[in-house]
Amino acid sequence: MSFVVTQPCCNDAACVQVCPVNCIRPTPDDPDFRSTEMLYIDPQTCIDCGACMEACPVEAIHPEDELPDDQLRYREINAEYFRRHPLDAGTVPDHRPPVKVPKPDSPLRVAVVGSGPAGVYAAAELMARMPSGGIDIEMFDRLPTPWGLVRAGVAPDHLGTKAITEVFRRIAAKPGFRFHLNVEIGRHLTHDELLAHHHAVIYAVGALEDRKLDIPGADLPGSVAATEFVAWYNGHPDYANRAFDLTGERAVIVGNGNVALDVARLLVSDPDGLVRSDMAEHALDALRQSNIREVVVLGRRGVAQAAYTTPELLALGRLPGVDVVVDPRELDLGLGGEDLPFSTDLKTRVALEYADSTPTPGDKRIVLRYLASPVRLLGADRVQGVEIVHNELVRTEHGTLEARPTGTTEILDAGLVLRSIGYRGTAVPGVPFDASAGRIPNIDGRVLDPDTGAALVGVYTTGWVKRGPSGVIGTNKLCAQNTVAALIDDMLADRLPQPESGRDRDALSALVVERCPEVVDGKGWLAIDAAERKGGRDRGRPRVKITDTAEMVDIARAAMHPVG
Repeated sequence: MSFVVTQPCCNDAACVQVCPVNCIRPTPDDPDFRSTEMLYIDPQTCIDCGACMEACPVEAIHPEDELPDDQLRYREINAEYFRRHPLDAGTVPDHRPPVKVPKPDSPLRVAVVGSGPAGVYAAAELMARMPSGGIDIEMFDRLPTPWGLVRAGVAPDHLGTKAITEVFRRIAAKPGFRFHLNVEIGRHLTHDELLAHHHAVIYAVGALEDRKLDIPGADLPGSVAATEFVAWYNGHPDYANRAFDLTGERAVIVGNGNVALDVARLLVSDPDGLVRSDMAEHALDALRQSNIREVVVLGRRGVAQAAYTTPELLALGRLPGVDVVVDPRELDLGLGGEDLPFSTDLKTRVALEYADSTPTPGDKRIVLRYLASPVRLLGADRVQGVEIVHNELVRTEHGTLEARPTGTTEILDAGLVLRSIGYRGTAVPGVPFDASAGRIPNIDGRVLDPDTGAALVGVYTTGWVKRGPSGVIGTNKLCAQNTVAALIDDMLADRLPQPESGRDRDALSALVVERCPEVVDGKGWLAIDAAERKGGRDRGRPRVKITDTAEMVDIARAAMHPVG
C-alpha cells in the first residue's frame, strides 16, 4: 500500500521534508516545483510509513485504500505522474534543518507587514534560522483577523485547505512573536517608523487589487470584480454590506483561473450544503434567494492554456445537480501534435470528458467556454448581456500561441458579470512600488530603490507582492525562505541597520496603542476566533464569521483588558 495526495494539496512541501525515501515529487529543489499543480507520491517507492500524512497541514494525503469516494481518481493521477516521470533510484535526500546563526547579543527585531501565508511562512523561517531567544517578530495586519487569503480568499467549502491555519496558529504562539492587528502601515504607522524600531521590515501584503476590463460597458452596475464577490461570501468586513444582483438566471465570469471556478461552483451549489462551510451568513441568505441556474466561464485562449488547475476542474464534476458543459468545437489545442506537460495534458483530457458527457435536463450548469473574449457589456442602466468574440490560436514568430479574434461574435444574456482576469498589488506609502507590474521591485526579496537600483538597507518583500499572483498557498513557503535567506545573509554581513535608541519593543507597543487604540493583539484574536467557533457550534457550522469590525474589536478588548 502507498499514500496518495488529493485535491486539497497546498504545495507546502512539509511532506517532502519528512519522507525517508524521497518518493514525493516535485521537491522544492526541482525546477517544476513553482508551477506544479500539486505534489505526487511514487507508489513503487513509498514504504507506507505514514510520515507524509502526519505532516500534511491540509489533510490532503490518504492511504490509497482509504481514499474518500470523491477523491478516488487521484490514485490514477498519482500513478500516471510517475509513469511519465520515473523516479530516480537511490536518491534519499539529506533533510537537515536549516543552519541556525549564532545567537546575537540582542534579539534580531523584524517587522512583518501582512499576516497571510507569505508573512507567516517568513516568520516561521526566521524562527527556524535564529537561535531560541534570538528573534522578535512583530506582525502587522490592517484587519482585526489574521491569515490573509486563507481566511478571506480560499473558497469556504474548501475546509481541508483552510486547515493550514492550525499550522499558522502554532507559529504565532511561539515565543518572540507578537500580533498588531487592525493596524495599517501608512496610516497608523509609517514605513520609516517601522524601520526605526527594527533591524528589518518584510512586506508581505499580497496582491488584492483586480485587473480591470477595458471594454465598453465595463462600469455598468452588475459588472463587478470577482475579488469583491469572493471577499463578500468569505465575510471580509470591507465587503460584508455589498449586494449582488442574483435575480437573473445566467451569470458570466470573464477569466478561467481557480478563482473563477470557485465563484462558478458556489453560485450553483446547493446552499443547504454550504451550511457545512464557513461561508458568511449574509452570503448564504443571498444564495438561498438566487435565481442563477447557469454560469458561463469565458477563457480567451484554448483549454491547454486555461489558468485553472486540474483539481479545481475535477471538483466541478462532483457537484450534485450540476452539469459541466463543454463545446467540443472549442477544444482546438492548436499545438501541432507536440507533447504536453503532465498537468496540461491532464486538464485537456478532463475537459474532453466533460465535452463527451450528456447534460441532465433540469440540472444547473457550469458552461466552460474557450477561445472567447468579451468585447462589450450590454445594457442601459445595468448589465443585461455580454457580446463575445470567438478567437483562434495563432503561433507567433516567437513560437508562442496567441489568441486572435476571428470577427465572429455572439451575445449572451446575463444580469451579472464578474471579472476574474488577474490580481495586482497596491502600493504601501513610503515603500517603492512598480505600478506597471503591480509589484514591489526586488531582487531575491531585497527591495530596490527605484532611483538607483540598489537594495534598500533592511527592507524586504515576499509573496505575491514580490513575485506576482502565482502559485498556491505552499508556494509562498519557498518564496519566504528565499527572502529570509537574503535577510540572514545581510545580518551576518552586518548590513542591517540598528533600531534607534529608545525604540525598543515596549516603545513600539506604546506607539501602536497611541496611534491605534483599537489594536488587536494575539489574545484578542484568540477571543474573536473562539466567539466565531462558538457561533458555529450553535448553528452546526465550523464557525460563523463576525463581519463587523467594531464587534470584533469589542470582543478582543474584553479579552485583552478584562475588568476585575
